[in-house]
Amino acid sequence: MNNTSHDINAALHKVIRAHTRPPQASAISNVVAFGWRALLKIKHLPEQLFDVVITPIMFTVMFTYLFGGALAGSTSDYLQFLLPGILAQTVTFTSLYTGVTLNTDISKGIYDRFKSMPIWSPSPIVGAMLGDVLRYTAASTIVVIIGLIMGYRPETGMVGVLLSLLLLNVFGLGLGWIFTTIGLLLRTPGAVMTIGWLILMPLTFGSNIYVDPTTMPGWLQAFVSINPVTHLVSAIRGLMDGNASVQLIGLSLIAPALLTLVCGPIAMTLYRRKR
Repeated sequence: MNNTSHDINAALHKVIRAHTRPPQASAISNVVAFGWRALLKIKHLPEQLFDVVITPIMFTVMFTYLFGGALAGSTSDYLQFLLPGILAQTVTFTSLYTGVTLNTDISKGIYDRFKSMPIWSPSPIVGAMLGDVLRYTAASTIVVIIGLIMGYRPETGMVGVLLSLLLLNVFGLGLGWIFTTIGLLLRTPGAVMTIGWLILMPLTFGSNIYVDPTTMPGWLQAFVSINPVTHLVSAIRGLMDGNASVQLIGLSLIAPALLTLVCGPIAMTLYRRKR
């Protein structure tokens, strides 16, 4: 019996040694894999697409036909003003789910399993944010399509639309670091959602998305003038209308750059401590 066991162990050892160990996946491969995981989660939980698909349509149609005549004299004129702002609002709202989904995974213990895997440690977070780019692009594309159906016409055509989508994705990724940090700090997805909306509501409604800031009180104009969403909306309107400037685009990129530089390291530190 002992000889038989020894022979079996020797045979197994020989088979194992005969196959070379596959090389460890690179950091890029890890990030892409977790980005794909984020997309598969949408496939298996299609209700996650509700805010990406339904909400942008509701805001675009509702605000145009409810307030267009009162604010701009006609719905078509107001749509030309509103749609770039709705694009910014849609991506801003969607960025909240970066923190919510991260917190949900942590609360379910999924990230505990990732800790034991031989992967680049930040890849679950970076990959999830890469997957969020699809959310931003899908939501923005839906808004543009609905706007075109309703009569919106960008002066710069497809070039302006594509440049606007690129700018929106950059802004959304930068803003997502705030909610990633919040998702790592708080205990429940509900708490992340609550704190997130407390941040998003002033940013979106205290901006130039819906009306010209010159109609606002002075104290509110001061806030709107430094609001990063205001700079984003102004840059998108410039890209769509053909009067964008380097200054406008540069101002819109300051906030995502600062958020990435400040919140990115904080989020990575919090994530490593959870390990």
